[in-house]
Amino acid sequence: MFNRSFTFNNSQHGADIFAGKAEDFAYSRLGNPTSAVFEQRIAALEGGAAALPASSGEAARWMAIAALAMAGENIVASATISEETYTMFKYRLPTQGITVTFIDINDTDSIRNAIDEKTRAVYIESISSLGLQIADISAVASVAHAAGVPLVVDNTAGVAGYLIRPIDHGADIVINSTSEWVTGTGTTVSGIVVDSGKFPWKTNSSRFPHLTEPSPGYHGMNFVEQFGNIAYILYMRMAILRDGGPCLNPFAASFALAGLGSLSPRVDRHNSNALSLAAWLQTNEKVAKVVFPGLTTHRTFSRTKKYLRQNAGYGAVLYFGLQEGGAEKVAALVDNLKLIKLSNGYGSISQEGTMRLLTFVSTCRLGTPQTLIYLPEGRSASREGIKDADDAIVRVSVGLEHIDDIINDLEQALELV
Repeated sequence: MFNRSFTFNNSQHGADIFAGKAEDFAYSRLGNPTSAVFEQRIAALEGGAAALPASSGEAARWMAIAALAMAGENIVASATISEETYTMFKYRLPTQGITVTFIDINDTDSIRNAIDEKTRAVYIESISSLGLQIADISAVASVAHAAGVPLVVDNTAGVAGYLIRPIDHGADIVINSTSEWVTGTGTTVSGIVVDSGKFPWKTNSSRFPHLTEPSPGYHGMNFVEQFGNIAYILYMRMAILRDGGPCLNPFAASFALAGLGSLSPRVDRHNSNALSLAAWLQTNEKVAKVVFPGLTTHRTFSRTKKYLRQNAGYGAVLYFGLQEGGAEKVAALVDNLKLIKLSNGYGSISQEGTMRLLTFVSTCRLGTPQTLIYLPEGRSASREGIKDADDAIVRVSVGLEHIDDIINDLEQALELV
């Protein structure tokens, strides 16, 4: 439904909607019937109590943090998060008075030591963008909860709960950029925040007074008293989304909903292709190393049984490096590919002839039909808090083509390097 605004049954009905006492719609910035169906389905997939969609994955990340931390406060984040998230945390949040400490999430002592009385969240990715490490979510959750702060998990790589359900392992808040695998076509941009409904806000009221004390921006409303276990997501809707405005338009929501209908067979094909490609790359004499969570050589392979829900489903992104040669060899590889395209993002369908230059970019999309190669900027290795993260110069978002076609294209290109 593409309405901008809605009519009320009577004046009391309208007042109840704006006060959060009636579950209905007033203005599409705050909620829309199409977006509501989308948020309900993602919440169910993730095992959460409620969800709130956003105009993009990055908007969802910002809203999630803005509903937790204020000026003068901080969050603790994994150093191996995606480049766009790292940039927002490193350079944008400080302009709003929120600082970020980057740590190695595999070191629980580092996490524990980084949390102080001003910390409002621990932030990780279910499968890290750098190194493709599967997070030990339950271990990180234990440290965060002992300190009285929620664990926020970006589960974009976990495909909205299909591959990984962080809430089952102690996550309190889950974020997804649904532009990628959920939508599946690269046609629209969207994101979503899911509230587990399990974090004890009232017990930790000294850290989150905006949820547990009267809100001056909402007529003195006490969100925890009025909304109970979903106080956080309702505060995000009624304050952060209301004032910031990064709402998901219903047209984009309809595309995401359509994508959900084919999510499981699409993702299964992405995953099987990625596993087959990783295994083949390991046998190619021109490839020095392959980084993929489904390989027994990967440093977090031992976590796959605990966290990954689908048999042989390890995600659809892999990295590899060449035996010899630097940027020139990589350029030759890219220039000789025929089926696979160089892109500014994982998984999008590139237009023929675009992005053919060896351009180093910082952001990626994932999960749409065409296999794409992505070339990172190379700045990640210098980040603070990084420790023993596998990396390689060529990153691949594996698509839905027949695996023989993907392998044949890489094979012929490697022969010419």
